[in-house]
This record gives sequence, structure tokens and C-alpha cells, in this order.
Amino acid sequence: MSRTPSSRPIRAGVIGVGSMGENHARVYSELPNVDLACVSDHDEALAQRVAAEYGTEPVEFETALDRCDVVTVAVPTRAHYDVVSDCLSAGVHVLVEKPIAETTEQGQALAEQADDEGLVLQVGHIERFNPAVRTVTDLIDDLDVISLEAERLGPPLDRDGLGNVVSDLMVHDIDVVGSMLDAQPDTVTAMGAENGQYATTTMKYDDVVASLTASRVTQKKVRKLTVTARECLVEVDYLEQSVLIHRNSYPEYVVDDGTRRYRHESVIERPRVDNGEPLRHELEAFVDAVRTGSEPVVTAEDGIEALEAVKTIESLVGDDIRKREVEAQ
Repeated sequence: MSRTPSSRPIRAGVIGVGSMGENHARVYSELPNVDLACVSDHDEALAQRVAAEYGTEPVEFETALDRCDVVTVAVPTRAHYDVVSDCLSAGVHVLVEKPIAETTEQGQALAEQADDEGLVLQVGHIERFNPAVRTVTDLIDDLDVISLEAERLGPPLDRDGLGNVVSDLMVHDIDVVGSMLDAQPDTVTAMGAENGQYATTTMKYDDVVASLTASRVTQKKVRKLTVTARECLVEVDYLEQSVLIHRNSYPEYVVDDGTRRYRHESVIERPRVDNGEPLRHELEAFVDAVRTGSEPVVTAEDGIEALEAVKTIESLVGDDIRKREVEAQ
């Protein structure tokens, strides 16, 4: 049975307070009409530090389920299914960090469980809440889109436990593109390099082509999306939260000081982007869905579709790398 409050503050908790989970704790502690009731982590010292930082208590997982109306689950992906299922069984609404689970079968089981229990299950595809992405999403329905191109690039990270670049990085753009086009790809091709730390894919959606690249071996951090439409070219910078729209260019010949020269001008629009922290927007939307009983912005089904594409691309990238290794022998 759901424990959805009507007017009192929503009691929130965070299960797993690594770098991402700690940020969830921080934002919950700042949201109006939300009480950060507790945090929980297998690392007791970490849980104690985060709890002290944000004015709450470190508790065992089972205790957190008794105290909370909603939780963020930010544990390693291999534990998503068991932890989320336990939360739903306890009547607690869940925001689970991406990916929704290890397998699409697990994701589907969680979606069905949440539906049976009448609970909100939102997946943490945070770029949906980037103000620049929101701005373009509002525009794209009025455009005759030809292609989308996303780049999510950066240098190697100095830490252990890095997963495949597709599931860790490219998944964000897979979700954004799928949500903008409101479709799944008809065909997918992909290639990779550097032992899976660089990957590129081309996905065909009816008449639209999407090209995505993700990298941990690029010596510059890039987070960009380009939309080519018949009416214009739209450039999105995720990091700067900016949008540029390039419209009709005007080629002409002009005479200057008796010299005839060619000039090509274009019109650039800069639509207003209401900047803000994507994580705050994400948690506000989650809490609002819980309080109103509405469908979350990023549903479990959205998370499953993104995971299906990730698995397909990972398989293709792995096949490509192995094929070239054999050819090089």
C-alpha cells in the first residue's frame, strides 16, 4: 500500500550515498515541503558523513523503508532490481538512477510491480531535465527533423569500476533522442575502439537519422546535441545550458569601395533558457508525481526502452572490436 502524503511534508530517503546519491541527499534537503528523513549505505562511515552534512540520520535499509514515502536508489546497477523491488514491496515510491536494472526483463518486472502497487517508479535520466534540452523539446514538434547528432566526450577518469561507455555515457543521449522523437530505432549500427571506451552508433528512426558518440579518451569535455531540420539548425550545449538556432542564410553580392564581393549571412536566434540545476528539476518532478499521483516525466517504460538500445549497441560495439582484433592478428 502506497504511503503518499496529502499535505504534510514528503519524507525522502537516499539508498546509496556515493557521489550521485550524496547529491540527491543535498537536493532533497533543500526542497520545500520535503523532509530528508534518512540516508542508508553499506559504508557506515560514508552514511554518517553524508547524514551529518545534510542534517539527517544514517539508518539501515529496512529502517529507511519504514521512515520514507519516497527514496532515491543510487546503488550499483547489479543491485537495482533487488533494492527497488524491496522498496516497492514496502509501499515506497522510487526514483532509481539509470539504468533501470541490469536486464530489460528485470526492468519490466519492476515496472509491473510498481503498476500493481500504484506507486511512482521514475528512472534517473537526468538530461531530460536539463533546461536546454527542455527548450529544444518544446521546439522540435514544430520542426521537420532530418537528423540528430550527439557528442558526449571526455578524458579518462582516474577511478576504478568504470563500466562500458555506452551504458554509462551514451545512455543519456539514447534517452534524449528517443524522447524527442517519441520512437524506438528501426535499425542500429555501431562501432567501438579503445576497449569499449570509445563508441559511436547510427540509429534510423523512419526518416530521421541519429548519430551518437561517447568517449572517455577525448582530451576535452564535450556535451552537445545538434538537430538538423529543414527549417533550421539547432545547437544545444548541455554544459552551458544554451541553445542556438541557425535559420535561413542569405547569400548575396555586395559592392564595397567599388569592389564586388560575395557575402553569406545567417540569422541566429538565442531562445531564452531558464537555467537551473537538472537534478533539482528532476527531484521536483518526482515529488510532484508522487503528490499528485501523475505519471512521472521519465517512466519505467522509458528506462526499459533506453536499456534495450544500450544492450543492442554494446553487443554491436563488442562484435566490432573483436572482429578488428582478429583481423590484426
